[in-house]
Amino acid sequence: MVTNNPILQMFARSPFKPMQEHIAKAQACAVQLLPFFEAVIADDWEEASKIQHKIAVLEGEADAMKKDVRQHLPNSIFLPVPRTDLLELLRMQDKIANNAKDICGIMLGRKMPIPVEIQTLMLDFVQSALATSEQALQSMNELDELVSSGFRGREVEVVERMLIELDELEHNNDELGRQVRSQLFVIEKQLHPIDAMFLYQIIGWIGDLADRAQQVGSRLQLLLAR
Repeated sequence: MVTNNPILQMFARSPFKPMQEHIAKAQACAVQLLPFFEAVIADDWEEASKIQHKIAVLEGEADAMKKDVRQHLPNSIFLPVPRTDLLELLRMQDKIANNAKDICGIMLGRKMPIPVEIQTLMLDFVQSALATSEQALQSMNELDELVSSGFRGREVEVVERMLIELDELEHNNDELGRQVRSQLFVIEKQLHPIDAMFLYQIIGWIGDLADRAQQVGSRLQLLLAR
């Protein structure tokens, strides 16, 4: 039965489902980075441009979803967790999509080649970042069950194990980032200084994507602690 009562409508719609849908959209945006880098390595800038456009569209959809969640998130008295915590969690999720858009935007704009010496490790680094953000998505998909269990019992243990794995994935990504920078340092004198500078920036942004995913886990851990 459809009701026009705003209070009943508020409880009829889980405030957590839209947040789960938002991080799924952010991850859909991020996973396009792998084919984007593959196109760059293949020197296929037409394909890279198509993928960049797809990323921009997905990021725009994620941004619209973020605004919708903000507008419709109930007041704290109707939530089992502080509203401010959920808004901070939403902000971290959104940065995953933002990072993906920024990375491909600057690379396409400058038509940045990736030196042969670091191509394989760079792809591993991107895949590692995406594995981290995928783990954040899977952790967030447990939020409804956490609420249903009252943040107690076996469900909490399941999520805590997932968050431990998320931390490990982010740590692995940090290590790969150090390896990429070390390899780039060895060859940087062969590159134009500006190209080298922007490559270091891209490496930093890929690491940031994994960091944002880990921060999603940290905010979820805070909800568990409350």
